[in-house]
Amino acid sequence: MAMSDFVFKPAHEIADAVRRRSVSPVETVEAALAAMEATEPQLHAFATPAPEQSRLDARALETRLANGDAAGPLAGVPVAIKDLLFTKGLRTTFGSRLYADFVPEHDDIVVERLKAAGAIVIGKTNVAEFGYSAVGHNPLLPTTRNPWHLDVTPGGSSAGSAAAVAAGVCPLAVGSDGGGSVRLPAGFTGLFGFKASMGRVPVWPGCRDPQWPGASGWESIEHIGPMTRTVADAALMLSVMAGPDARDRWSLPADGLDWQAAARPTERLDLKVAYCPQWEDVPVDPEVRTLIDAAVAAFEALGCTVDTVDAPVTGLVATRRAIISLETDISGLRKLAAGREAELSGPVRGLLSTEWEWRQFTDALTERKRMVEAMRLFMQRYDLLLTPTAPLFPFAIDREGPGSIAGHAVEDDCWMPAMFPFNLTGQPAASVPAGWSPGGLPAGLQIVGRNRADATVLTAAAAFEQARPWAKRRPPNRA
Repeated sequence: MAMSDFVFKPAHEIADAVRRRSVSPVETVEAALAAMEATEPQLHAFATPAPEQSRLDARALETRLANGDAAGPLAGVPVAIKDLLFTKGLRTTFGSRLYADFVPEHDDIVVERLKAAGAIVIGKTNVAEFGYSAVGHNPLLPTTRNPWHLDVTPGGSSAGSAAAVAAGVCPLAVGSDGGGSVRLPAGFTGLFGFKASMGRVPVWPGCRDPQWPGASGWESIEHIGPMTRTVADAALMLSVMAGPDARDRWSLPADGLDWQAAARPTERLDLKVAYCPQWEDVPVDPEVRTLIDAAVAAFEALGCTVDTVDAPVTGLVATRRAIISLETDISGLRKLAAGREAELSGPVRGLLSTEWEWRQFTDALTERKRMVEAMRLFMQRYDLLLTPTAPLFPFAIDREGPGSIAGHAVEDDCWMPAMFPFNLTGQPAASVPAGWSPGGLPAGLQIVGRNRADATVLTAAAAFEQARPWAKRRPPNRA
């Protein structure tokens, strides 16, 4: 299979070709590595490429298949892993100089499962330091750039995962989402990104172990999810990654959810849908609003009843900041960084320098309970909630935030308010491409479901994808 035939193929087609023996895992990996070599000088999507190990893994899989072993559902499919997730024997930096040479002895649960399904890890993707920012730069590595325009951010913190998939280096990447870090970069790079209900995809508790301060934490809000070009590929990943594991006390029991069946498109949805075009007082770029309005109209054409609503929960900035700080081992990170504070990113330095009072944490926990109940009551009236994934197009790569939207100033951590609420509630949420600006920059539509109604979100996303397909659109900076 020529690279030109491979780089943008869906994962299920690659796996089928490997199972039929019409293409070898060695060929799929070589194509991905060639695409990485072609794009890395511009994109800087990868923190630690793994060419030698991926070639060894591909040859080992080829030998097993030749010996008659069963091929897994992701046989020979190249996959990229976000650099916040542990990978055995492969450098994992968390985007920080404090962990520049750290090599874990264990795989995260999802990495174990992807490998067992036949996927080949081709490298670790670049992140904001410890995931504490919504952009693609850190103090350790070159800044990740957006394949749609090299001067703008792909979003973060799963920046490299988004750039790698959008550019055609690999069809699948793993991201993590503690406040939008799967959905935002998916929206900024024209991909599908999905945060399943809390507990659907387990996290190895080693990633929450205080012996690795900064790398661990965010236990009640962090989700691991797929970043793909199609809804079907995300469902295929979830069919491998999801399911209970005793190592994660948050993981949910299996309930028979068939991820791939849920992602089969339908021509009618007949759902009750709420549309919140602007979350509180954060403005929306007018061109983004036009694209989102048109995307919402597609749901009406699919048979949905759509009500325009105000934000169902408000005033969560202080709650978000306190919950993130509460779930971070700040004292451990301060000890680890002692004398090296200048090597940290601005957001991490700000985290460590903030002094908290106990009342702020108790107030945040109380506010979280209030908003979880408010969202539960709100979602009793609706099957889905639609919002802009982000209220603007991707902005310049040298910033922590856009500074302003539609002429109105916004703080660096307050410009994407519609995503973090669903980390607090644990609800499933996805970003689908809503369209592109006249200059060729993507905008995303967020689809939120009731708690544990993951199948409804996937079905809606698949129906929208069928009505307004996006996967064949290619960025100019691609393999």
